[in-house]
Amino acid sequence: MRVTEIYKSIQGETTFAGLPCTLVRFTGCNLRCVWCDTPHSFHGGQDQTRAEIRAEVKRLGAGLVLLTGGEPLLQRDLPELAQELMDDGFRVMVETGGSLDVSPMPTGSVIILDLKCPKSGEVHRNLWSNLAALEAGDEVKFVIADREDFDWARGVVESGKLPAFVEILYSPVHGVCAPKSLVEWVLESRVRGRVQLQLHKYIWGADVQGV
Repeated sequence: MRVTEIYKSIQGETTFAGLPCTLVRFTGCNLRCVWCDTPHSFHGGQDQTRAEIRAEVKRLGAGLVLLTGGEPLLQRDLPELAQELMDDGFRVMVETGGSLDVSPMPTGSVIILDLKCPKSGEVHRNLWSNLAALEAGDEVKFVIADREDFDWARGVVESGKLPAFVEILYSPVHGVCAPKSLVEWVLESRVRGRVQLQLHKYIWGADVQGV
């Protein structure tokens, strides 16, 4: 498996925000979102076996593990690694850009499905069949750059395409979409879901890479 970095921090987003978390960032991505904050993961990295990754996760010691990228689903062994980490006693999250099939991921892993809004430049890459593969506890994230993005996300939510049991997250593009504006849109529209901020960027600064 091709790995860019493994480190312990706190989870910066999702309903798990604030919890100690070991982040395993894999190398490579099939998308090029306009607002991407992890372009360093597109290339480079080093090959590691699943056993080596598990050993480092155990050494770092956080009970929560995030498998991310780049695009982690490009890694052929990702389902096996996720299952092994769960067998080791870790809670495992998988954050994916939404263009690749999530169905091979094992039951019990938490899918964070990042549906791409229009201003990402990759809205046409959303694999809508993924919605049927989501399970209770999974989350769908919309990264919002402006009102057009929010209205698009609201349309998806109100269309009934998203299972009622998934958490819905609206995240403003840091430094582009004012959090206050996003809060106002959510409140006035009464759309289902919660606003989330990239907690790590408020702690360590806007130039910090995704967590």
